[in-house]
Amino acid sequence: MAIAGVILAGGLARRMGGGDKPLRLLAGKPILGHVIARLQPQVSALAINANGDPGRLDAFGLPIVEDTMPEYQGPLAGTLAGLLWARNACPGVTHLQTMPGDTPFLPSDLVARLDAARGRAGALIAQAESDGKLHPVVSLWPLELTEPLEAALMAGMRRVREFQSHYSVAIEAFAFDGIDPFHNVNTPEDLAEAERLATRFMAAG
Repeated sequence: MAIAGVILAGGLARRMGGGDKPLRLLAGKPILGHVIARLQPQVSALAINANGDPGRLDAFGLPIVEDTMPEYQGPLAGTLAGLLWARNACPGVTHLQTMPGDTPFLPSDLVARLDAARGRAGALIAQAESDGKLHPVVSLWPLELTEPLEAALMAGMRRVREFQSHYSVAIEAFAFDGIDPFHNVNTPEDLAEAERLATRFMAAG
């Protein structure tokens, strides 16, 4: 498989009161653990993008890649860190799947479907959609965009959607069957809703 993955877990979690949001427990284990379990079988290599002390994530047994840009510049900087890691540490990889670290219900066929959508459209990037909502951070990126992304960040760009607007993007829609496959846990209310949904989601596999 020529696709690696990076989980973007470097956010400041302001709406959750700060701290490591992906380490909050959901159904008895960290949210990040759910994301890893869903994404890892879909890629050839997987890393976590996080800043600060990497030791707090040792239990997950994955490479930790820090932002290469100064200060905290959001998911676009995390994407760059992932692209650099994939290019330098994953021989033969041509694409990188990015995923927020707070999205525990992601589809088990996410990467295959985004890759197929990219191929059908002849697009550089593929992006997920659910219930009419685009998810720019849930995207499949070619490693060839590493340098253009670094240049854009150095020029002050911060929004994923703004960067993607300069390139061809294939959109793949995923079914919303009572559970948003890209439900992300931004607030305590989101976490409570995820707890409510978790039993049904896990039963469905």
